[in-house]
Amino acid sequence: QVRLVESGGGLVQTGDSLRLSCVASGRTFTRNVVAWFRRAPGKEREYVAGISWTSGNTDYADSVKGRFTISGTNANKTVYLQMDSLKPEDTATYYCAAALRPPVFTWIKAYTEWGQGTQVTVSS
Repeated sequence: QVRLVESGGGLVQTGDSLRLSCVASGRTFTRNVVAWFRRAPGKEREYVAGISWTSGNTDYADSVKGRFTISGTNANKTVYLQMDSLKPEDTATYYCAAALRPPVFTWIKAYTEWGQGTQVTVSS
């Protein structure tokens, strides 16, 4: 089993940056992919970005492409989400999640471990 702990959220203004961290512990070698999801009030949880620890491949939702950058390695057991040019619509609770081998990064059912979430609020 893998335990995930997020940090780095906060209250920022439009255009500001934040870096979220997801620290993994436990049997991290059993998981190949770590991804970030977010849930805004009254909305469904949505995929944000993912990274394969084995290949280094990354993937982004269209809504964050060009603004967010995901990085990290299994060796460091940490995944980061650098968020630049933040917008009010980025306001949400952000969760990291781990999966063994999802067919696509966005397939939420493949993610078996989740962190507790960290709140990001972007004021206009």
